[in-house]
Amino acid sequence: MSTMQRGEVMTDLLPWSIVSVAIPVLIVLIAILIVWRILKDRKSGFPRADERTQRITGKAATYTLLIGNYFTLALMFMLIFGREVYNLQNVDAGYLLLSVLLVFSISFLVLSWFFSRKGD
Repeated sequence: MSTMQRGEVMTDLLPWSIVSVAIPVLIVLIAILIVWRILKDRKSGFPRADERTQRITGKAATYTLLIGNYFTLALMFMLIFGREVYNLQNVDAGYLLLSVLLVFSISFLVLSWFFSRKGD
């Protein structure tokens, strides 16, 4: 095994053949779930967007934006101090973007679910 020098990027963390297949599969599954939910709501007569759901979505989006911004700032400081102070290796930008996207998406889903369960 070779040792990594400062500035080298670690690229063999996740096999891209698995990721390249998993991403389209997840997109199709999420699209099926969204269409199923829309059809179920129409069939039951549930309104798509009333005042309560708009308020919940807005509140969840506001908190998600704050969480995502703080997470991005934490990543930035981790990279700056990790590289300059602790002499850590660089991280591939794709992994950083993926982590930010996951934090935004998962926090919005969890907060939307939490606020809808919480009630008024």
